[in-house]
Amino acid sequence: MTGHVSRPRFATLLAGSAVGVYLLVVAGATAAVADAASACSTWPVCSRPPTLAEPPLLVAWGHRVAAALVGVLVLATAWTGLRRATVSRRVKAALAFALVLFPLQVVLGAQVATTTAANPFPAAHLLTGMGIFAGLTLALAWQLEPRDVGRPATEPEPEPELEPTPPAEEASEDSEQPSLPDSSLARVTHVVGAYFRLMKPRLMWLLCLVASAGMALAAGPDLAVRTVALTLGGGVLAIGASGTFNHVLERDRDKKMDRTSDRPVATHQLPVRNAVTFGLVLTAASVAVFLQVNLLAAALGLSAILFYSVIYTLVLKPNTVQNTVIGGAAGALPALIGSAAVTGTIGLPGLMLAGVIFVWTPAHFYNLALAYKDDYERGGFPMMPVVRGEATTRKHILLWLATTLLAAAGLGALTNLGWVYAVTTTGLGAVFLWAVVRLHRERDESAAFRAFHASNAYLGALLLAIVVDALAV
Repeated sequence: MTGHVSRPRFATLLAGSAVGVYLLVVAGATAAVADAASACSTWPVCSRPPTLAEPPLLVAWGHRVAAALVGVLVLATAWTGLRRATVSRRVKAALAFALVLFPLQVVLGAQVATTTAANPFPAAHLLTGMGIFAGLTLALAWQLEPRDVGRPATEPEPEPELEPTPPAEEASEDSEQPSLPDSSLARVTHVVGAYFRLMKPRLMWLLCLVASAGMALAAGPDLAVRTVALTLGGGVLAIGASGTFNHVLERDRDKKMDRTSDRPVATHQLPVRNAVTFGLVLTAASVAVFLQVNLLAAALGLSAILFYSVIYTLVLKPNTVQNTVIGGAAGALPALIGSAAVTGTIGLPGLMLAGVIFVWTPAHFYNLALAYKDDYERGGFPMMPVVRGEATTRKHILLWLATTLLAAAGLGALTNLGWVYAVTTTGLGAVFLWAVVRLHRERDESAAFRAFHASNAYLGALLLAIVVDALAV
């Protein structure tokens, strides 16, 4: 009984330590703390007391105090875990890894504080902090894993191919449409609403934010309104085309799933041929708008449509448990489009942002896969919870979340993003982590949805912070 009670408390201690270390990693990567280093070149404390008249000195003092408190928390966490017999060997190994890096981190921090010339110490200091964070989150993932979890289930045989629809039925599919409202205005509203649903509008706001962040990172305060309007316009059309083709290609599986059984093509509200034509028109319009920006943006926009419609929908989603991981490239492409729209090339900040989106996708979508596990199984999709089980999926969510936070810290280190970005990724990252820890404990549908919404909030706020900080530089 004692061991059972201590598990949640120790997991909370691990999570708190990980958040504290992440705070220091992000703070050390931002320009504000880097500038503050020049105001305090002594260690372990600054030679002058903090004062509101010198903000850099105040920031430096805050960073030193926070580092001391987090250091005590990490040592207490490691001591607690290493001395308990109820803690598994894997968790202890991860804690030992973090503990070994701790004194190295202290030495490197002293070198960064006392050496003003450019040197390799800041990068090494950042990487060591990331290593400590990785060790703590890995320990947390193993600590939260159920005691009775066995070996992962072997991947089942591929789902049998859906039987092809006979030509006669295919013809009737296009002709058998549900009755429309009697009023002309109501009919028009119904049909327009059906076409609008084909475009998957709920995806648009987040993907447009991704493109906006990519543009802001590439252009800074010089971002032109025309570029923003054309890029987002082309992006909305590309998202609409991708969503439309997805509706068409998955219509048979959609009918089997409660979540998607009311989609316009699956319910014959719109004929297949009309939906295909609509998707082609949106594709052509998207490419035409992107061409007003530049050729690279147009090529990337068309690639995004083809990747989501063909590679993800037809190849990955129905055939491999890694569909969500590889499919994350579809959501990452808007970051590259935003960067290309401004510069005509794909720069390092754009690639880093795309990397953040790519690794965030599994941490985000696996929550939805947990909530709709039975639905996906009925549809014949080999999603992670269906193939590997819920416990493995929850562990992967935490590991991908940790990877996302590290990638976000790396983006902050390679750009001039400041305190708005640092506060956002730390604060909302902690909320996301809290939701995932609760998911491990509660293991129900509401907890999965809570983590899903937390992931949306994290990325949405992070992208807004990027725009704010980049445009303010």
